[in-house]
Amino acid sequence: MKLSLRGVGKSYPGRRGETSALFPLDMDVREGEFISLVGPSGCGKSTLLHIVAGLEPATTGTVDLDGERVLGPGAEIGLMFQQQTLFPWLSVRENVRFPLTLAHRRARAGAADRARQEAARVDGLLRLVGLWDFRDSLPAELSGGMQQRAALARALVGQPEVLLMDEPFGALDAQTREDMQELLLHLIQHHRITTLFVTHDVDEALLLSDRVVVFSERPGRVLASLDVTFARQARSSELKLDEAFLHQKREILALLRGRARTEAQRDRLLFGLTNTSPEGGS
Repeated sequence: MKLSLRGVGKSYPGRRGETSALFPLDMDVREGEFISLVGPSGCGKSTLLHIVAGLEPATTGTVDLDGERVLGPGAEIGLMFQQQTLFPWLSVRENVRFPLTLAHRRARAGAADRARQEAARVDGLLRLVGLWDFRDSLPAELSGGMQQRAALARALVGQPEVLLMDEPFGALDAQTREDMQELLLHLIQHHRITTLFVTHDVDEALLLSDRVVVFSERPGRVLASLDVTFARQARSSELKLDEAFLHQKREILALLRGRARTEAQRDRLLFGLTNTSPEGGS
């Protein structure tokens, strides 16, 4: 198993005691598997990615990568955020190359042949994501979609074994988002990188994933883990009109809406109880 999560949970201390953000969960991720995490805002999806990346400690539980405990950030795990984090003073090529440059500084070494290989890798990724003609441009000279392409290339340049993506296309317009989805499909078909992908878009989750994990509201609990039945090679935006696609979409929305209705009913009950008039006799 590529990734193995056992009893991973997260809570935060506060003035009124601990607040639970993520209920302890178990999850196994196979090598090359693409899993989307969907659920309400604030249910701990992003927190889970940060724990897997080694950026944030879990309150309970463990994360193993290839049987080895994840204790902190490492080159084996790449992370891409919703908002691009490109350095505005660096060119596109320099931004994409930056993780390799940082690794060289830490290692205090830089063989010429390795440098040539890495330069070729950077240039290959720039061509692959369609940014070769903009390799010397600054991020401010790029559109939002192009900036996300550069951020994706930078996340891949270190050849991570696991890629974590936190709503990377959420801020894009519909057409650019569709273009990025098709690009990501192309990349994962060819590189088979194990991927955890956070999204609020059920269509996006079904289009990209081998499996969709549905979370409840905070503290996040796994409501369901659903295998996606479509062949990845056949996926495209037209697939969204397929009856089998629509059936799985309805299944996921029913899980999310069912939980939302339960919460709304609870809130109405609490509101009614806390606003009962003393004259009402109740």
